Amino acid sequence: MKQHINWRELGFTYMQTDSLVVAEYHDGAWGKPQLRTDTMMPLHIGASCLHYGQAAFEGLKAFTRRDNSIGIFRPVENARRMAVTARRLVMQAPPEALFLEAIRLLIVNNLDWVPPYGTGASLYVRPLLIGTTARVGVMPAADYVFAVLCMPVGPYYKNGFYPVKAYVQEKYDRAAPLGVGNVKASGNYAAGMMGDLEGKEKGFPICLYLDSATHTCIDEFGTSNFIGITTDNRYVTPDSTSVLPSITNTSLQRIAADFGMKVERRRITLKELPEFSEIGACGTAAVITPIHSITCRGAIHTFGKENEAGATLTKLFRQIQGIQYGEIDDRHGWMMGV
Repeated sequence: MKQHINWRELGFTYMQTDSLVVAEYHDGAWGKPQLRTDTMMPLHIGASCLHYGQAAFEGLKAFTRRDNSIGIFRPVENARRMAVTARRLVMQAPPEALFLEAIRLLIVNNLDWVPPYGTGASLYVRPLLIGTTARVGVMPAADYVFAVLCMPVGPYYKNGFYPVKAYVQEKYDRAAPLGVGNVKASGNYAAGMMGDLEGKEKGFPICLYLDSATHTCIDEFGTSNFIGITTDNRYVTPDSTSVLPSITNTSLQRIAADFGMKVERRRITLKELPEFSEIGACGTAAVITPIHSITCRGAIHTFGKENEAGATLTKLFRQIQGIQYGEIDDRHGWMMGV
């Protein structure tokens, strides 16, 4: 029986569901994924995730589709991205088969928490990988825990697909050029919290970060990739060694190409901002957040209408959501059944 939840009023907040899934790595091998109901995890005080930042996570969503089936959006890509992150942080990644098995097991055992079709909500799935060996010297853990939790969610931003104001944050850098900005290390988000909070205090829901070497090129928003739409129908997104490869962004690039748009992954200088007709922040949580204005060095650059997303971003948003909810043919085979 579905939970008694006002699905249409959900925000993007933690909510306890029936169970989570945990698999452990010891003595050079992964154990089977196990269902657990206890959300508290015993952890040694010397665990490497606490002292040396061996912690990584992913984010993906499952949807009740128009035919009432449940589909997970591109989970194989999340498994592969976690493996890339694990290599960079010298961690032991769960094999792809284990990653997918754990997600399926979790969703099957939390079906009552998957929002119904037509509510605009989805089930957010959060895989987590941490090093658990006690270490006082800087070295990789020998033991790891892979845990997956889930919760029903609504829009990441209060008003959903609605334009917001952004602020170029230059007081803090999000990631170094040859650091770990291109992987989903948990510490990246702690590094950006101060800048994002400062932006919110100024009245901006989202901050845009520049390349830390020169502060002349666009990297990404605090929690999302940057996409710009030009007046001549180009989809432009930064090519940077410190930007996380967004699965949502790569999917939108494919959709843009389907629409006949030219897709460019390249360096984007800050002075190019006025040349874009539409700008968006894209990622798993928000999908696309239209940006109405960007405040930078005393100047305010505006894009489209203050209370309405641009036509191209709207078309891209509806297309990807249509595929996720089973309203549009899954022509690229992105949805995995449960």
